Amino acid sequence: MKQFDRTIQLEASWKEVLSEEFDKDYMKVLSGFLLKEKQQGKQIYPPGNDIFNAFLYTPLNQVEVVILGQDPYHGPGQAHGLCFSVKPGIALPPSLMNVFSEIKNDLGIEKPNHGCLTSWAKQGVLLLNSVLTVEHGRAGAHQGKGWEQFTDKVIDVLNEKCQQLVFLLWGSHAQKKGAHIDAAKHCVLTSPHPSPLSAHRGFIGNQHFSKANKYLESVGRNPINWQLPSVDDVQLGVNTDNKVENV
Repeated sequence: MKQFDRTIQLEASWKEVLSEEFDKDYMKVLSGFLLKEKQQGKQIYPPGNDIFNAFLYTPLNQVEVVILGQDPYHGPGQAHGLCFSVKPGIALPPSLMNVFSEIKNDLGIEKPNHGCLTSWAKQGVLLLNSVLTVEHGRAGAHQGKGWEQFTDKVIDVLNEKCQQLVFLLWGSHAQKKGAHIDAAKHCVLTSPHPSPLSAHRGFIGNQHFSKANKYLESVGRNPINWQLPSVDDVQLGVNTDNKVENV
C-alpha cells in the first residue's frame, strides 16, 4: 500500500490518468520524505487533506484555463491547495494583490475583500502549483523532492488530452514548466510574475484575463467570471457534484 493512500482522494477523471503515478518510485520517495518531515515535528502546508484540492475543485474534463504557480504559501493558514489563493480572513499576499490590480485594470472589476479563488476553480480554472507542499517559513523547501515530476505529468495530460485550453504562464519558472505545451492546440499567454519584484515589468498591463475570455469565446466556450463572490457567499467545501475516489 502507498503511504499517500490514507489522505489522498482524487476526482474520478483525474484518478483515471494519474493513479499510476502513485505507484512510481519517485512518488514513494516523496511520500517517505513528507512522512519523515512530519515525524520530525515540522509544519507542512497545506494540510494533508488540502494538498490535491486543485484536482478536486476542477475535474479534468472541465478544465478551461490553467494558471501555474510555483509552490504554496508558507505562512500559517494561507495555503489550501489552489495556487495564489488564500482562505477568507487571511490577509492578501502581495502577488495576489497584484493579480487583483491587473483584473481591475483589465476588466474594471474592483478588488475583492478576500483572496479565496475557489469560484474560479469551480468554473474550470485549474490553479496548479508546480510543487504541492512547503515547510512553514521556508519558501521552496520541498522543491526537487518529486512534486515537479508529478505536475509535469499533469501538464502532459492537459496538453495531450484536452483541446483549446488557455495557459497563463507568469514568470520564468512557469514558462519553463510549460515549455512543451503545444501552442497550436492551446492558447499560451506569458508575462512576468505578479510578485512585487516583477509585476511592474509587464504583469501589470498584460490583459491576460480579457485575452483568456476572448479566446474561450472564440472557440465557443463560456468566459470565466473573474469577479469573486462576496466573502459571505464563499464556500470552502469541495464541490460535491464532483465524483471523488481514493487513489
